[in-house]
Amino acid sequence: MNDQPRRRPAKPHRRPKKDPVRFLAFEALRAVDERDAYANLVLPPLLKKARAKGDFDGRDAALATELVYGTLRRQGTYDAIVAACIDRPLREVDPPVLDVLNMGVHQLLGTRIPTHAAVSASVELARVVLGEGRAKFVNAVLRKVTAHDLDGWVEKVAPPYDQDAEDHLAVVHSHPRWIVSALWDALGGGRAGIEDLLEADNERPEVTLVARPGRSTTEELVKALGEDNSLPGRWSPYAVRMAEGGEPGALEAVRESRAGVQDEGSQLVAAALAAAPVEGRDTRWLDGCAGPGGKAALLAALAAERGATLLAAEKQPHRARLVERALAGNPGPYQVITADGTRPPWLPGTFDRILMDVPCSGLGALRRRPESRWRRRAEDLEAFAPLQRGLLREALKAVRVGGVVGYATCSPHLAETRVVVEDVLKGRGGEPVEAEWIDARPLMPGVPALGEGPDVQLWPHLHGTDAMYLALLRRTG
Repeated sequence: MNDQPRRRPAKPHRRPKKDPVRFLAFEALRAVDERDAYANLVLPPLLKKARAKGDFDGRDAALATELVYGTLRRQGTYDAIVAACIDRPLREVDPPVLDVLNMGVHQLLGTRIPTHAAVSASVELARVVLGEGRAKFVNAVLRKVTAHDLDGWVEKVAPPYDQDAEDHLAVVHSHPRWIVSALWDALGGGRAGIEDLLEADNERPEVTLVARPGRSTTEELVKALGEDNSLPGRWSPYAVRMAEGGEPGALEAVRESRAGVQDEGSQLVAAALAAAPVEGRDTRWLDGCAGPGGKAALLAALAAERGATLLAAEKQPHRARLVERALAGNPGPYQVITADGTRPPWLPGTFDRILMDVPCSGLGALRRRPESRWRRRAEDLEAFAPLQRGLLREALKAVRVGGVVGYATCSPHLAETRVVVEDVLKGRGGEPVEAEWIDARPLMPGVPALGEGPDVQLWPHLHGTDAMYLALLRRTG
């Protein structure tokens, strides 16, 4: 007789179950981290492929989008929470593990997903993409996170406002400290304004369409969208907002480039340049940094209505092709070329109107590209500075006396906005330019809180737009 105790039969090995929604969101987060990709470029093709395979419906796509963008927007806050739940420095956690953790934290603290579902789904994802050992680590950390809600965690991990205001705001609103400081300097004022701005950066922006004049109308877009999914633009006469979201590319006018997706702030900049008074001839317009083509397409349509010609120049060939696509079918005369605005192929004094929407840090579009806040560094602005000044100097040479140049950036950082304009006008780092400011505020009729002028700064929390900047200059000699 065998007196050995019977062994319990081993549990059969369970293969982890792949959740297509969370797996896709993880893929997108890894692409953002590993390839410096942008979520708004990575996510759509992943969603399209999943739909084609039959894995996704509309609700799945919405959840995947929320997981990606919510995790990226709140990364700073979630990093601080995870750091409080582990016994090692955060930098020692492998980036793929941190992506799974932060996405789990977002489900726990930033969505209505039930706690048990958020934890179990995150652990299952970890088993699929990280392995069993690290899945146990994810499980342990997320169970600690469940001890508090978001407000409770923020109170624990953020320093008090009265001890370190900028660090407090950085953790609470998930922005790097240097960006908090830069935005606060540009905005001015007290605590309420900067908190409103940082909160606006963390909100999902509306999809805004532009009806290109002479080619489409806002009435056509409203009819195509339906009244339940359309709202009038706040400020631009060409804007229609998609109230419930959706796929803009499904609209006939968008497919035919008669309309497009364009932030209302971008529309206001192009329209203001087109409305600025010039002396004498008004037939030759230039968009000197035209990619990817939204402002160029609106300018081309406005130019065509007046019998003017637009030259759209873009340094990068792949972006020049995007401009060609945006302008396709425009009835007016236009030309798209690949050219460097700091070494222009055109002669001085050629143009009557010029828009220079210069390369910049993109701090004005953090709502749309939340990963930018973690990718940018304060020293990056030093690299942009010579290019921005060079483009503005060449634009002022390229416009004729009496013509107008619009200097625009999608950044409110003072080092990229008014400081650049003042340096160029005063000849710092180059020859002084004979030009005068034009007050841009009257050229955005009905838009409040545009600042003291003569330049204009738009804000997400005040205008519902990206933080676009515009200075208008008339060449005088």
